[in-house]
Amino acid sequence: MPDLLIELFSEEIPARMQAKAAADLKKRITDGVVEAGLTYAHAAAFATPRRLCLVVDGLTTESPTLKEERKGPRADAPEKALAGFLRATGLTRDQLEERTDKKGNVVLFASIEKPGRPAADIVAEVLESTIRNFPWSKSMRWGAGSLRWVRPLQRILCILTTEAGAQVVPLDVDGIHAAEVTEGHRFMAPGAFPVTGFEDYAVKLKRAYVELDGTARADTIWHDAEQLAFAAGLEVVEDKGLLAEVAGLVEWPVTLMGEIGADFLHLPPEVLQTSMKEHQKFFSVRDPKTGQIVRFVTVANRETKDDGATILAGNQKVLSARLSDAKFFWDNDLEVARAGMGPWLESLANVTFHRKLGSQKERIDRIAALARVLADATGADPDQAERAAQIAKADLSSEMVYEFPELQGVMGRYYALEAGEAEAVADAARDHYAPLGPSDDVPTAPVSATVALADKIDLLTGFWAIDEKPTGSKDPFALRRAALGVIRIVLEDGLRASVSKVVEAAHTSLTDLYSSQLRLCGRAENGNFKMLQNYLTDFDESGPDYYVRISDDGGLGEDNHFRIVSKPGVVADLLSFIHDRLKVFLRDQGIRHDVIDAVLALPGNDDLWLVTARARALQQVIGTEDGENLVQGFKRANNILRQAEEADGVAYEYGPDRKYAEDPAEVALFTALDVADTKIASALEAEDFAGAMGAMATLRAPIDAFFEAVQVNSDNQVVRRNRLNLLHRIRTICLKAADLEQING
Repeated sequence: MPDLLIELFSEEIPARMQAKAAADLKKRITDGVVEAGLTYAHAAAFATPRRLCLVVDGLTTESPTLKEERKGPRADAPEKALAGFLRATGLTRDQLEERTDKKGNVVLFASIEKPGRPAADIVAEVLESTIRNFPWSKSMRWGAGSLRWVRPLQRILCILTTEAGAQVVPLDVDGIHAAEVTEGHRFMAPGAFPVTGFEDYAVKLKRAYVELDGTARADTIWHDAEQLAFAAGLEVVEDKGLLAEVAGLVEWPVTLMGEIGADFLHLPPEVLQTSMKEHQKFFSVRDPKTGQIVRFVTVANRETKDDGATILAGNQKVLSARLSDAKFFWDNDLEVARAGMGPWLESLANVTFHRKLGSQKERIDRIAALARVLADATGADPDQAERAAQIAKADLSSEMVYEFPELQGVMGRYYALEAGEAEAVADAARDHYAPLGPSDDVPTAPVSATVALADKIDLLTGFWAIDEKPTGSKDPFALRRAALGVIRIVLEDGLRASVSKVVEAAHTSLTDLYSSQLRLCGRAENGNFKMLQNYLTDFDESGPDYYVRISDDGGLGEDNHFRIVSKPGVVADLLSFIHDRLKVFLRDQGIRHDVIDAVLALPGNDDLWLVTARARALQQVIGTEDGENLVQGFKRANNILRQAEEADGVAYEYGPDRKYAEDPAEVALFTALDVADTKIASALEAEDFAGAMGAMATLRAPIDAFFEAVQVNSDNQVVRRNRLNLLHRIRTICLKAADLEQING
């Protein structure tokens, strides 16, 4: 079986596109040849800055001959119908077969044979289609041709290798003819050379200073960088994203370590690391004793006679210019920070957070007020929590964060310390954005956790109040991420707070702001609603509040009216949204969706820690045989009781009387319910949910015995009524621990 080798050689492919491009090439070629009838054993794709490569092993030599039978019209059908069938099949009338169907009609059938095609023809067809329709996120057209590629395509290598030798697949794409020729490194081994197959190709490329495997290039870079740093008693700051990017910038990596000018070593490590990474693609090298960034590692694309000295000198010169800018920003920012950051905080009043939610300064005021509310639940000092919220976003106005937005929060901590703030306050400035992703750590310090929660809850409440919620896959304000952040902080820090009450406080803070900044319809001067209604749509005086922004001259801003969703509506809908995020979070931890629904149906479901503790305890119990059978017994009791209540038109809610118990199993159930009721109540009061669920599980045996021994719907109406009241007690006691009606099965 032949092996296929394809190389698409071009000008430099951006590093961020290489991995996807290699995967797309593999998928499109392999899918195409399989669809055409070929099979293969294995395929692998590679990418370097100048080439995409695909090798397919064990490709069949040709597609199989296919036979197809097609049913046509009746033999006595009109000539036009027969002619159309003959055109579609490519046959003549005498090549058709006549058969009699079940109804006695003579029907024409065509047997069509499609001969197999050589692999070379199929590969040429699939490869041309792939090249012309390649899914680059960005592409360009050059010269007079119609072909589009990420950068000008220069060569196409396409050969099938068999025991008889290598065969070039005939292909011409806009004047670029397929051949068995490739090129080596642009500088170290320029010029073309032929290859006979993948092994020959890989060996000759390496001799020509091209490492085809991107993983191997990355491993070489990291190994050499660590060795250089280790020899100097230093360590390289790990950055997998930068490593992958740099491996896509070079075909022959040569790792070099350089010096950072002494004038810049006092800059914060994050500033040095960010500046070098973003502008120069340098790795940072750290002194493990001090944590300070003291050197850098760069990766060249060639070996030089002076062992990279000229390259390092040029890099250090460019880096010095870049870091001079960073030093200028840092020095200017320190002056403002040491003066108390007042100008930054004042300037945030002129930065709009959202047209309907006011400025950044107004949002900060809301977060600060909410932080005081949350401080009791988090154990934070209220004054520190409020102060941390007031200064947490001050660095948004700094020159350093303007240049490097990814440093927001990080620089806030440095500036807060320079301003003389307490360390807990400064840490909150750095940590309050966390967690930004599912793998990020959550803030655990009380002040940091308080401000992080206040920030996220204000964000959620604000956008719910103006009815700007996520829809489908659209979430432009990252509200799902904010909700998950609230959940993770509450659960991982073990916080106890009513989400509903916190959202109510956030909504109150929001409407207080609007009442002072805007004009509420219901508070219009002289009660002149008509004037305000001219600026409103769908006005409903009894519905949610409408606000109209007041212009500078005291008039009404015609284009700035909007509705604020009422507090109950926001609280209920936002809590439901958070519950949905909690379900996803807990399901990822292995907790069943019906278990989560069973505990969400209980009172106190706005305490996320409480809900989660109950869900984990219930999951553990119903995973046992007793728990599973108890659910069945509960549902049986509940169904019988519900049917009786519907049929009789009464509720059997009175306490059952032991004196009417006729069977020992019935008496035993009375006793078991008394014991379980006491234990469940005591455990729930102590928030021992495992104990409560365990006590509920002990009811399994007496409930089973009760149903085996007695008939609930006895002919004796007194006994029947007493037993139905007993079933009601089973339902009442079990529902204290969880709503077992929600459990599947």
